[in-house]
Amino acid sequence: MLEDKINKIKSELDVINIKTYEDLELFKLNYLTKKSELSLLFNFIKEVSPELRKEIGFKINNLKNIAESIFETNKLLFEVNQTFSLNDSTLPSNGFNNGSKHPLSIIQNQIIEIFQKLGFSLSDGPEIEDDWHNFSALNFPENHPARDMQDTFFISEEHALRTHTSSVQVRIMESEKPPLRYIMPGRVYRNEAVSARANCFFHQVEGIYIDKNVSFADLKLVLFEFTKQMFNKDVKLRFRPSYFPFTEPSAEMDITCFICSGSGCNICKHSGWVEIMGCGMIDPSVLENNNIDSNKYSGYAFGMGIERIAMLKYQINDLRLFFDNDLRMLKQFS
Repeated sequence: MLEDKINKIKSELDVINIKTYEDLELFKLNYLTKKSELSLLFNFIKEVSPELRKEIGFKINNLKNIAESIFETNKLLFEVNQTFSLNDSTLPSNGFNNGSKHPLSIIQNQIIEIFQKLGFSLSDGPEIEDDWHNFSALNFPENHPARDMQDTFFISEEHALRTHTSSVQVRIMESEKPPLRYIMPGRVYRNEAVSARANCFFHQVEGIYIDKNVSFADLKLVLFEFTKQMFNKDVKLRFRPSYFPFTEPSAEMDITCFICSGSGCNICKHSGWVEIMGCGMIDPSVLENNNIDSNKYSGYAFGMGIERIAMLKYQINDLRLFFDNDLRMLKQFS
């Protein structure tokens, strides 16, 4: 009878003892395959009277659940035991896969450290700026062509992602009185095509020094000392006349390209020189815009791209590598 077959299989499951992986495979063959004795019990349900069919079906399903539970439990035990057997506690460990600082963070910290030794304090500001702090206070009149020097990501008519950390200079001049000696590191945004030399966002460090009788000679001395400490060698540098709305006179500072040793490459545009920063004496109108007496005080400002410094320092010829998060590159800075 069907009842007897059900009871027989239940008794077998109650005393089953699986010791090896072969026993487990044999158990699966006897109780869980389509042609196993347990599975064939479902074929006899149609021969049972309608009033007992539900009860018999429940018993067979319960047996199947018990068999599946026995199989899964023993299978898991064998897998765990196999894993432990592969681990030899007497062997030395593989150690930890330590992370590393990003090269841009390393260079930024080095720049900050050098300028702090030279007497500069640290400051920062918001990445979303209003028109006054990003443009107008820095001598960018409304609708002036100078605004086209920087393609801007506008959020609204009055707010944009800052195009330079010069906006922090304005906030410092608004809130403090000279003498002022600050550097301002941070991320900036410009709507530029991505290439080996440019990106739509990058990192800058800008600095200002405002006091009585500050001259261009003071600026050149500080930048020469910074360059010497940053690159740990006697670096050749040159100043070229340039234009920035907030400085007058203005200059761009170049150093010999370390990547090609001055012979010419795509980074230096085959000139042998790489521009690393812009600088100049703060325009008197910028001082007056921020309630600083330009007849009493003068000052200089400079700004550099951290990526450009890192490219020279580590001889990397493609700026995009800093943002790809390729571990093969980043692990080199462990």
